[in-house]
Amino acid sequence: MTDYLKLAAEVGEITRLAGAAIMEVYATEDFGVEHKADDSPLTRADKAANDVIVAGLEALDFQAPIISEEGKEMTYATRSQFTRFWLVDPLDGTKEFIKRNGDFTVNIALVESGKPILGAVYVPVTNELFYSAPGLGAWEVKEAGGKPSRIFAAAFTLQDVNLRIVASRSHLNQETQNFIDKFDRPELVQRGSSLKIMELAKGTAHVYPRLAPTMEWDTGAAHAILLEAGGKLVDDGTGKELRYNKESLLNPHFIAYGNVREELLAC
Repeated sequence: MTDYLKLAAEVGEITRLAGAAIMEVYATEDFGVEHKADDSPLTRADKAANDVIVAGLEALDFQAPIISEEGKEMTYATRSQFTRFWLVDPLDGTKEFIKRNGDFTVNIALVESGKPILGAVYVPVTNELFYSAPGLGAWEVKEAGGKPSRIFAAAFTLQDVNLRIVASRSHLNQETQNFIDKFDRPELVQRGSSLKIMELAKGTAHVYPRLAPTMEWDTGAAHAILLEAGGKLVDDGTGKELRYNKESLLNPHFIAYGNVREELLAC
């Protein structure tokens, strides 16, 4: 029987190793920036982190296929046969990495039957690690070798005053602003990468609307952690939890919540 908390900690250590590879590139002058077909940036750090993660996951006793943003493209016919798999974003927040603002992360999720059940998110610049295991909570380790501590999403209602609403540093569009304007004197929190969802998971923010494109690997690890912290991440159109390993790996627009104490109909 799998010890998922032990596995989550092991995966967390893999994210640390990937983070170290990222920081080696971060310390240089040349990031080797390229652009993919969708015009999104790719750096030497993305590739280096991906190599570390793939090697680390393949060395685990627990084995599952790997779907990575920087891995080989896989057909849906192949992916649809997976009952569980690793979902990897080796460097989430490449634009933030290039800007050198620190808001980038390493992300690994274990997805089972369309749901992220285990996640690890590492922040290379601050050395913070977050991870979760199914039914065993969400955890934060503030420094290498530190003791893990449980984290919990903040409890609130949508009518509360001064809710902290998280927004992307790079994607604050008019639709998002309209959503934010529904709240009573909200406080805007701007973060990059999966750190936006981590703000909810550790109880320092309440709502994160993402009304712009993302991919499954952008959200999987943080979604798993948020669920174990008591939050939710739902399709903006249906109100249901995001599902993974769809025919298209593009996410629908979504809203992430901390421990909201009412139905979502108010927004």
